[in-house]
Amino acid sequence: MIAEASDGREAVEMASSCNPDVIIMDVSMPGLNGIEATRKITTDQPGVKIIGLSMHTDRRYTSELLKAGAAAYVPKDGAFEELEQAVRSVMSGEVYLSPRVAAGLVDDYVRQPQSPAPSVFERLTAREREVLQLMAEGQATKEIAATLHVSVKTVETHRRQIMEKLNIYSVAELTKYAIREGLTSIEN
Repeated sequence: MIAEASDGREAVEMASSCNPDVIIMDVSMPGLNGIEATRKITTDQPGVKIIGLSMHTDRRYTSELLKAGAAAYVPKDGAFEELEQAVRSVMSGEVYLSPRVAAGLVDDYVRQPQSPAPSVFERLTAREREVLQLMAEGQATKEIAATLHVSVKTVETHRRQIMEKLNIYSVAELTKYAIREGLTSIEN
């Protein structure tokens, strides 16, 4: 069976109902990004193999997707044969990284300062990351509350905690931060 999801939440739901062997996950998706969707799917269904597919090739996206449980990472502009190789590799129980991505990871690892600044994935809880992504995508507080099935007050509490943790106190700056950290992209 082949299925296609329009956003990260739908991908999580479809993974649960379809029980796939392999998922090709776009990292930049609206509503719930591919990193968070991967984390939810691999937690609920550890046997599912996820291949990250993204226009981003920098370490931030790659390492966070792998930490979330993906078994492969391929740039969108890669050849179809590379995606095919990734599918074959993950189905054989191996990890696959595009050579371009692997080179960047190794280079970043070697040149990385001793104590890098913590990423958004280390600073914020999963729910706070969801709220931040939805805020950055332009959703109003009421819309976020409806999407996440929580109260407006809960969303406001999360927003306050996000601002305090990040020491950022405007929605515009939070949006720039979310884009810079890979929670969302300008395309969403």
